[in-house]
Amino acid sequence: MKRITLAAGYMAALMMAAGNIAAAQAGNQQSSSTQQGPIAVSTEIAPNAPVTYDNKYEIFGGLSYMNFKAGTAVPQKMNMGGWEAQGTYWVTPMWGATVSGRGEYGTTPVLANPFGSNNPIYDLASRVLVYQHMGMAGVTRRGPKGRYAAIEYHALAGMSVGVFNAGTGLIQPQQIGLYTNSTSFVAALGGSVDFNQSAHFAIRLSPDLILNKFGSPVDEFFAISGGVIYRFGKR
Repeated sequence: MKRITLAAGYMAALMMAAGNIAAAQAGNQQSSSTQQGPIAVSTEIAPNAPVTYDNKYEIFGGLSYMNFKAGTAVPQKMNMGGWEAQGTYWVTPMWGATVSGRGEYGTTPVLANPFGSNNPIYDLASRVLVYQHMGMAGVTRRGPKGRYAAIEYHALAGMSVGVFNAGTGLIQPQQIGLYTNSTSFVAALGGSVDFNQSAHFAIRLSPDLILNKFGSPVDEFFAISGGVIYRFGKR
């Protein structure tokens, strides 16, 4: 429960900040309307944006971090690093269909075992390599946007292929507390902040709450990725 509270709190703070920015912008517009007459309230962070946000497609690529627990019996979590690639087709100016691919890799602690350096056949280190590859699809919604930055929210779901015997040699993963190799449900709930560099390019930071079911019940983990987004294809 503490894990989901931490990650959810991080994303809630992001959304609250976006709401405050939008509210401040709306307040400025309402103030000016007392002199110029009624105007429509906008969700833009800054007026007169050179970025039009009328693109039909956007692609993202970057590096990622994720915390993870590779088995219900292992003593502690591990840190994973990897990559993320994502593409969005904007069905409407506000709603898009998104596909995402991710790879996460790292070494995990394992249970104390008799397969150490005293046994040359099973010379198993205290940490072993595990990894997973994820494929997901879902929806993205545009949030507040403007000249310098834009916010998006997404909900993705799919499958994750976990490999837990990459560093165990002849030892079965379950003998040292790890999950067995399997394919599991995975979901990513979060958003992104895009810092615009030009009309087409932006730097993206994207935090996520990851729901993963290699074990039972569903586990919650925190992930964040950073990289470059490219917008193209005018609507």
